[in-house]
Formats: sequence, structure tokens, C-alpha cells
Amino acid sequence: MAGGLDSPLSGRVTSDFGGAGRFKSKIIFGVALVAVIPFMLTTFAASVTVGNGNLVFGQGSQQAVACDQQVFVAMGEEWHAAPTAQDSSAGFFRVRAITISNLDLQACAGDKLRIRLINGTSAELPLGADPSSTVLQVVLPNPVPQGNLASDGGALALTYLNGTGQPISGTLLAQATLNVSGTSVYDGSTLSPNSGDVTFYLDPSAATVNIDSQNVRRTTVETVQ
Repeated sequence: MAGGLDSPLSGRVTSDFGGAGRFKSKIIFGVALVAVIPFMLTTFAASVTVGNGNLVFGQGSQQAVACDQQVFVAMGEEWHAAPTAQDSSAGFFRVRAITISNLDLQACAGDKLRIRLINGTSAELPLGADPSSTVLQVVLPNPVPQGNLASDGGALALTYLNGTGQPISGTLLAQATLNVSGTSVYDGSTLSPNSGDVTFYLDPSAATVNIDSQNVRRTTVETVQ
């Protein structure tokens, strides 16, 4: 894994949408940098809002009443081969996983945690086989577990939702983990119930859901009680 944490997209996320002004113009083009790196962990700053500020996604915005005022978001990418008759080496860097780090699991216990990926036309990208599956959601355990959890739909109640928050039935291709011990994906700091990592894996088999990371322009994070 390359040191993606020095990316122009790296930085702190607070409840004011858009982050620091100096990052704002870079978020649109920065994703293209992955094309020259075999594996990269990209951290998004200007694209994420969590807290009591405006959460902007798609063509509108809504007020996000969140349990944590500051989190970090990291995107893991891997090469996806897509050879053609003209180019046997063709392919792209697919979005492998999205991690929300520095999440206060004590304050957020029992809340629903949701992610969305937005493209350059402000459309939500499908995260499952169903085109309307544009949201991935887990339910954060209450009480907070003493150990790490891995789930494909059980302990964390992982599910797909459509853009309005309605559950989508069908085959679950994604997986999720919640870590309260070990080291953070974001910066290697020590994890705890007050600073945990939640990771969403988009179709680990890479058989169906393969999102070109260059098409991702924004990532949104929501908590819902």
C-alpha cells in the first residue's frame, strides 16, 4: 500500500462543508492521481461533512445531526484489469473500500452510519448490483463491542438503501468491519471505543461492483438516529 496520506486530498474533516478553502479546488481533480500508483489509500477532506453542518449530496442538501463533529475518510483502491482487443493491459483503479476513521463509537452507539459516492455530474453512484443501491448503511452497536467486528450483514446490520433511505432487497455484495483495537487506517493511531474505524468494502470479489475511482468526486457520510 502506497503512502496515499500525503495526497492533496488529505486533511481534516469538520462540520463545515467543503473543508479548508485551499483543498476545495483540488478535490475535483485529485482522484486522477491514482492512475500512476499501483495501490493507493486516498483521504478525502473537502468532500465530507459530518456534524451539525450542511450535508451536501446529489442536487440538494439536508441538515445532518451527527454524533461526532470530526471524522476522517479514507478510500482504498486497487487495480481492476479490463483488457480489450486493442490493449491487453487496459483497466482502472476500482474503489475497494471506504473507511470512516476517528469515529466516537461511544457517542454514536445505536446510530445508523451511511456512505454515498457522488460523481462529477452530482449523481449518486450505485454501490450494489441494483442501480438504485446508492447508499451503504451499518448500525453501530450499542453497547460498543470490546473487540473488532466483521460482518456481511449480521452483527452490523449492513444493508443497501436507495437515495431516499429505503432498504434495497437482494444479494448483499458488500462487507463491513468495525475496529476498536489495533491501528487506524487513516494515520496509524491507536484505535479505541472513542476513536474507531468503520470500513465498507464494495464487492470484495470485484465480480459485479467496480467503480472507477476517477469518477468519484464527493463522498458523503451521515449518521441517523
